[in-house]
Amino acid sequence: MALSKRFAVAGFQSVAAVVALAAGIATTTAHAQDPVFDEVRFGATLPVAEGMHQESGAFPSLTVFFDPLGANSASTLKDKILRPRIHAGTSVATSSHGVNQIYGGFSWDADLTERFFVELGVGATLHDGELDGDGSDGPRLGCRVLFREYAAAGYRFDANWNLSATIEHNSHANLCDGPNGGLTRAGLMLGYQF
Repeated sequence: MALSKRFAVAGFQSVAAVVALAAGIATTTAHAQDPVFDEVRFGATLPVAEGMHQESGAFPSLTVFFDPLGANSASTLKDKILRPRIHAGTSVATSSHGVNQIYGGFSWDADLTERFFVELGVGATLHDGELDGDGSDGPRLGCRVLFREYAAAGYRFDANWNLSATIEHNSHANLCDGPNGGLTRAGLMLGYQF
């Protein structure tokens, strides 16, 4: 089995395992004072760019957020900057011209009103995409590990549920040899905060 197909199968299995784990933890820790996850988000993204050296298809995604630094209790701007939440997740390609990813990093959010919020995140991603290209279509990414940045704008329905529009970009910022096709995606994520 080719590396990308094995990665896709492993990605689907990872998503299923994380969803099952999150559901189990949500059930057992919904009333606990210190749940393991701060938030779980699931949804899908689509590639922003099109063309021969770009992705195609949809990308189901799952992201979990942790708050070991106390971001939710930060009151000043300095505290909010110094105490980000930590996120980890995966996105799975539904097309042979898509790239599977496992990612993680830091996230900062700010409330605009009681319901509306914005969020920024930075980190890294590990992917199974083409590095230098083998003559097939799809992005040429140059490195196996890329930088990952995202921005989101969201709406809180209540104390637990939220919906956010996201845009994310992945590239190596010309820090390794080879092409730097990058990945840019936008989508929607439904979140549950514990």
